[in-house]
Formats: sequence, C-alpha cells, structure tokens
Amino acid sequence: MAQYNVPPTKTNLLRLKEDLKFAKLGYDLLDQKRNILIVELLNLVDQTSIFQERIENALKEAFDTLSKAILKMGKLKVQNIAGAVNIRASIKLKTRRVMGVILPVVETDFEEHTPYFSLHDTSFWIDSALFQFKEALSIMGRFAELKISVLRLSREVQKTIRKVNALEKIAIPDLEETVTYIQNRLEENEREMFTLMKLVKERLEARRSKKID
Repeated sequence: MAQYNVPPTKTNLLRLKEDLKFAKLGYDLLDQKRNILIVELLNLVDQTSIFQERIENALKEAFDTLSKAILKMGKLKVQNIAGAVNIRASIKLKTRRVMGVILPVVETDFEEHTPYFSLHDTSFWIDSALFQFKEALSIMGRFAELKISVLRLSREVQKTIRKVNALEKIAIPDLEETVTYIQNRLEENEREMFTLMKLVKERLEARRSKKID
C-alpha cells in the first residue's frame, strides 16, 4: 500500500525518489545474487548426486574385497590383521565463500605407520580392501561437504528470493505509487496557487481601476 500518509512536499518527494533509486539498485544486486546462487546450487546438486553414487560403489567394492580376503585367509586372521592396522585419518575443515555464503571445504588425510602386519602369508586382498576403504572415506568427506553446501545455499536462495519478491512486488511499486501521488499533489497545488495568484492580481487591478475612476 502506498504511503499516502506522507506529506506531499518537495523534500519528501526528493527523499522518496532516492529511496526508490536505492530500492531498484538493491533489487538488481539481489537478482544477480539469486541467479549466481542458483547456478552454484544446481552445480553442487549435480555433484552431490554423482558423489552419492560413488560412495555406494566404493563401499560395495571395499566390502566385496574384504569378503574375498576373509574367504582367502579366514575371518579370525583378517580380524587380527585389522586390529594391527595403524592408520590415522584426519579431517581438516576449511571454508570458502559464494556471494557471502560460507561453505565448508573438507580435506581428508591419512597418516600410515607401516608395516602394521607381516606380509608373509597375507593375501593381496587385504591391501586392496585397505586402499578401497580409504578411498571411500575420502569420498564420504567430499560428499558431506557437498550436502552441507547444498543445504546452506538452498536456505540462502530462499531468503534472497523472498527479498527480491518483496522489493519487486511490494516496496518498489509502493514507492513508485507514492512518488506519483506526491508529484500529482504538488502539481495540483501549483495550479491552485497559480489560479489563486491570478485571482488576487485581478482583484488588485480592479481596485486600482476603481480608485482611478
């Protein structure tokens, strides 16, 4: 609803024109932000889908390889070897920004202390399983990064869309309507003042004419 309660003065007209200019600039910037965020969000959604499939495949391969090691060496021996594995995984969290939105960056590193079991009478499936489980863990870190990024960008896109809609459908139309209203009132006042001044001038001239007569 337009601000009809604003006094129709030139000062208010200038102020509202500046507000309208600022609102349109804000709309343009938010519209650009929305488009950039949507492009980034769609890109991350595609990557998330890809990495989810990669996780499923990596875990399946890792467990299949582990099952082959168990069949080859026996469950008890594989358990003993698993207990002797000395690999420490560390996850480093960094951040990056996309249009002011803070997104996580996950880096997974492994610190290995070898040898942690004897290579004698050990199936190569053990080494394959270790490698594949490490690979799966790295992919899971990247997947977590993507999931969180998608959630944060989704929330920011929704907030930005609400702001854009508020400016486009409420704030800017109201300001434009109010500016037009004040301009019309000022023009009307000027016409009334002109008519009044003309009437006063005519009366003064009439009085002068009577005095001369």
